[in-house]
Amino acid sequence: MGKSAMLADSTAQQIMKMIESENRFSVGDKLPNENDLANELGVSRSTLREAIKILTTNGILEIKRGKGTFVTSNMVVDSAGLSDIASGLDDLFEMRLMFEPDCAYLAAKRATEEEIEAICYYGEEIEKKIRSGEDRTFEEQKFHESIANATHNSFVKQFMPIIFNAIKKGVVVLTKDKDVSEDNLNDDRLIMEFIKKRNADGARTAMRLHILHAIEHL
Repeated sequence: MGKSAMLADSTAQQIMKMIESENRFSVGDKLPNENDLANELGVSRSTLREAIKILTTNGILEIKRGKGTFVTSNMVVDSAGLSDIASGLDDLFEMRLMFEPDCAYLAAKRATEEEIEAICYYGEEIEKKIRSGEDRTFEEQKFHESIANATHNSFVKQFMPIIFNAIKKGVVVLTKDKDVSEDNLNDDRLIMEFIKKRNADGARTAMRLHILHAIEHL
């Protein structure tokens, strides 16, 4: 993974921290102007733009022309309780089961070496977050997005907001289950290994098992 991409991801995570743990910004708040925020984060304006693009793709920020960049309502999970959050997950994960295994299959066949490097980078970042007990939503989303991008199918990106929503809600519901975390680690390793070996059938099966494990724990 290139240094510029890693810096953009690191910057995106800093902005996430400002929103989630530092409570600098709430839903509907406008981010500071580009120059001020770039200076505060110690990055170039181009790196900041890439970070904002990542968070916009993930549904966390929204750019309003002529007005600025705002935190979206998707950033906050409803406080109605885990049972309410989980109520729609069956359908979301069923949709993932229909969609993502074939993405993994195509990624194993079509991914460039740089794309495989990105997939493995985010898989390793997920493991670090699981081991340290930190929230891994961002890394999970980037892992699955990297696989989807590696399909080189121009329509796949249109499905990613649904996948991101399922991942975000799934992490909230399942993150405290140690068995889930262990399955997550093993499944991700298998997916990465098959994609690295360009074993398309293996990658598809590993992704299918990954989602089935999550459904089982739900």
